[in-house]
Amino acid sequence: MHGLAFDISHMLAGLLVLVSLAMLYQDRLFALINVLALHALLLAASVAWQAWVHDAPQLYITAAIALAFKAIAIPMALRRMVFRLGIHRQIETVVGTGLTMLAAIVLIALSIKVMLPVTAGVDPVAREDIALALSVVLIGLLMMVTRRNAVSQVAGFMSLDNGIVLAATGAQGMPLVVELSVAFSVLVAFIVIGIFLFRIRERFDTVDVQALDAYRGERE
Repeated sequence: MHGLAFDISHMLAGLLVLVSLAMLYQDRLFALINVLALHALLLAASVAWQAWVHDAPQLYITAAIALAFKAIAIPMALRRMVFRLGIHRQIETVVGTGLTMLAAIVLIALSIKVMLPVTAGVDPVAREDIALALSVVLIGLLMMVTRRNAVSQVAGFMSLDNGIVLAATGAQGMPLVVELSVAFSVLVAFIVIGIFLFRIRERFDTVDVQALDAYRGERE
């Protein structure tokens, strides 16, 4: 891959990292869900572009799954969940937004520093896309660690999964059966998480995971 195709591939992967930072910056749940949908839309575009450039039809299925489930179905379900839970408020964080963003920048630099030497012998596109994908994964983990609200932690989990898919695509894809299995696993995990959120809300009248720590060891 050379020229324009090379540039577009890196632009889409770089935009995924940028949107990951935007997710980390959000302090409202509905805004976070909207950015999550944009994140999945960019992932679908990136995978579809790789499918066209490398003539890999199986990747179109991956792109379709990302578009249908991650960019449309799951954000809609999260909005409905937030509405039914009645949690239209700011997202509580463990540390300040400034420190979180600084940590994210450090993780991006670390990803590039670690992955580029390790993948020196592979295709240039795969090499740089995998480094950017690792950045997306680490930022997703950072969001899960620094957010107290369970819904925002779900968004972090979905972002992390998007990074894994981007890495697999950068490595010239993975078998279709694996892609379908991963998509099904994510869907099942989302359903379980949804049930878990409603149980937290019913039991503690909040979705702040700190309530679990406060309740630990107590009995009804």
